[in-house]
Amino acid sequence: MQIEMKNISKSFNGVPVLKNVQLSILPGEVHALMGENGAGKSTLVKILTGVYEKDAGTIFINGKETVFRNPKQAEEAGIAFIHQELNIWPNLTVAENLFLGREHQYGKTGILKNKEMNRLAEERLAHLGMEIKATTLAGNLSVGQQQMIEIAKALMTNAEVIIMDEPTSALTDREIDTLFKVIQKLKKQGVSFIYISHRMEEIFHLCDRITILRDGQYIATKPIKETSMDEVVRFMVGRTLGERFPQLTHQAKDVFLEVKQLTKRGVFENISFHVRQGEILGVAGLMGAGRTEIMKAIFGFSPADKGEIFIQGKRVRIKNPHDAIRHEIGFVTEDRKSEGLILHFSIRENIALPNLKRFSSYGWISEQEEKTFVEELVQKLSVKTTGISQPVKSLSGGNQQKVVLAKWLGIEPKLLILDEPTRGVDIGAKKEIYFLIQQLAERGVAIIMVSSELPELLSMCNRIMVIHEGRISGFLDREEATQETIMNLATGGK
Repeated sequence: MQIEMKNISKSFNGVPVLKNVQLSILPGEVHALMGENGAGKSTLVKILTGVYEKDAGTIFINGKETVFRNPKQAEEAGIAFIHQELNIWPNLTVAENLFLGREHQYGKTGILKNKEMNRLAEERLAHLGMEIKATTLAGNLSVGQQQMIEIAKALMTNAEVIIMDEPTSALTDREIDTLFKVIQKLKKQGVSFIYISHRMEEIFHLCDRITILRDGQYIATKPIKETSMDEVVRFMVGRTLGERFPQLTHQAKDVFLEVKQLTKRGVFENISFHVRQGEILGVAGLMGAGRTEIMKAIFGFSPADKGEIFIQGKRVRIKNPHDAIRHEIGFVTEDRKSEGLILHFSIRENIALPNLKRFSSYGWISEQEEKTFVEELVQKLSVKTTGISQPVKSLSGGNQQKVVLAKWLGIEPKLLILDEPTRGVDIGAKKEIYFLIQQLAERGVAIIMVSSELPELLSMCNRIMVIHEGRISGFLDREEATQETIMNLATGGK
């Protein structure tokens, strides 16, 4: 299938999001679509697939002008879209999610072939390296596993063009390798991919051509072999970025948090570690190892069955997130959509929620103090917005992540837990977040940073704790840590 989008324009509430943008996709190619958060990438592909209606421009499919009125029409024409926002039904099983809307049944009886669908679901997931029971409730899976279900669902449509919006943001290196093999196999069969990602290494490893957008405008399309990372960054942000990671020069101080023998039956066991003031402790491990669950237990979101937590040498009981906030602990969750934000609330309301005590007395909120407080944080984190009253759901993924960070920075935490803090964030915003983390550490904030991006952990952390199947398999100092030593421990090695 060949796709040509010409002079596409789109505005929301009078604010231009796309201005005369073009995109061409050839049969059997992997085409990268890159740009900073808010550049218009997701809007462009949503116009292609009928989610949004364009204001101007034309779309040609195999030389014929085409307009899809809804995503179903696009799917029937052979275009599948794996959204950055997961479309998982948590109360349905894995198989039910995969076959939703295309169930196998006995004739027209309405009786479903459940055994057949369960078997096919497990076969499809096995091709992606996933050993998951088809009868498992999707809501019980990790974000990364849910992402793989979304990928499997798209592959089951026998599409000619597959759009992937940040498909690897929650996947481990092993799962990414498996996904890339599937993409290369389908590419040989003539399937095309529009690949949206902020991970430069992936783009240069996987893609044939790249189109770059900046501030809703088309900048360039180039063969991957004829460009470089530096040039792509310059196209994206309009300038060179310099060093991606800050230099860590400060010294860690006294122990702020100590965890002893933390255990949650069937999830993790005997977790003991400490983190110092001004230290960045990295947490590595494969998907499902228990990293996120340990952090949720510390924050009181899903308390452990046994174990002890000490803050500055004093034993504390954290039964819920309110207790954690009282102890000056902030938590940037892995899943910003369902756990980090209230999507239909405004930026102002989301940032203000954990900080209401700052600008309220006797039950009354000072609107002016709240407004000043929120605007300062929005400016500090360079959130791209039309104003603090803008609904969070209308922001790009990276700007939503900045709002999550802003709300926890507002409580001035002494311990900040960051679970995949740069997931779905562009390279420019990543650098801003890295330098912000460094500044917090320099001010004496203790930081725990969970990440699936090993270069991120290696460059940002003083120490790295590696989790394997719910247990700590080892600690690595910054000087001795490499991708190989981390992966060895993460897979059960010594």
